[in-house]
Amino acid sequence: MAFTAQDVKKLREMTNVGMMDCKKALQATDGDMDKAVDWLREKGLAKAAKKADRIAAEGVAYATVVDGVGVVIEVNSETDFAAKTEAFLTLVHDLAAVVAQQDPADVEALKACTYPGTALTVTEIMQEKVMSIGENMQIRRFTRFPNNTSVAYVHMGGTHGVLVNLAVEGDIDVTEVGKNVAMQIAAMSPKYWDKSMVPQADVDHELQVQVALMDNDPKMAGKPANIKEKIAAGKINAFYKESCLLQQDFVRSDLFQGSVEGYIADAAKKLGGKITFVDAAHYVKGEGIEKKVDDFAAEVAAQVANAGK
Repeated sequence: MAFTAQDVKKLREMTNVGMMDCKKALQATDGDMDKAVDWLREKGLAKAAKKADRIAAEGVAYATVVDGVGVVIEVNSETDFAAKTEAFLTLVHDLAAVVAQQDPADVEALKACTYPGTALTVTEIMQEKVMSIGENMQIRRFTRFPNNTSVAYVHMGGTHGVLVNLAVEGDIDVTEVGKNVAMQIAAMSPKYWDKSMVPQADVDHELQVQVALMDNDPKMAGKPANIKEKIAAGKINAFYKESCLLQQDFVRSDLFQGSVEGYIADAAKKLGGKITFVDAAHYVKGEGIEKKVDDFAAEVAAQVANAGK
């Protein structure tokens, strides 16, 4: 599998490792990005990298609670300019309300729902919006939490939309708790909510990486295999602490020093009730969507060349 200079750049952005080492990693793994990340980790050059693609589309990731129903939705536009217009933001807010109130099964079902205050479908309204705003728009995804207590958080005007769902016992207001947990999710992007959710295959993979890391360490390479395996097993808690929301260090250390689950328990005790984390949804605007990158200089050069013909 061949790789390009863009692949080297992407690997560098994922791992914060130098360009030459990233190139060597891709050469050693035949251009496989995931294997290249592991190669760098096994050489002790990189920590675990986030595998999500970089943000590559405009629009809004929006979260809200409507009549007790939590909704997070992503709607994409062609430009950031359009995404900041009042017409586009009103559309996104109305779509979130439709999801909450009409409970569509998926995006296609949402498009067939009736748009608020009209006799038209969502699809028909979006067609009108495309004509008036002058850009293509797409509803990409949504998540709906109808039960328990949901708390919504929108970061930086819609770069992240986070919805946290909590089971609450006692007459307590958990808005601040939910928002703090949502901010943790936006800041740290945990791969799992709890260590109990980590597949055994992922645990086994992490053990293999840790053993390989020791194999490449001159101080550890000579140790017996069973000793390396025991040391690797001891480091799994560090993996959980990095990858799992409830086991992560709570970023608001000014409020609580310890894990996120410790913060939730402590906050519940202070409020005089009980709070249990149930679920969450985290949307990053444009995550995983490829966006056309125009080479302005090349475009101008082409126009000049064509003008002379």
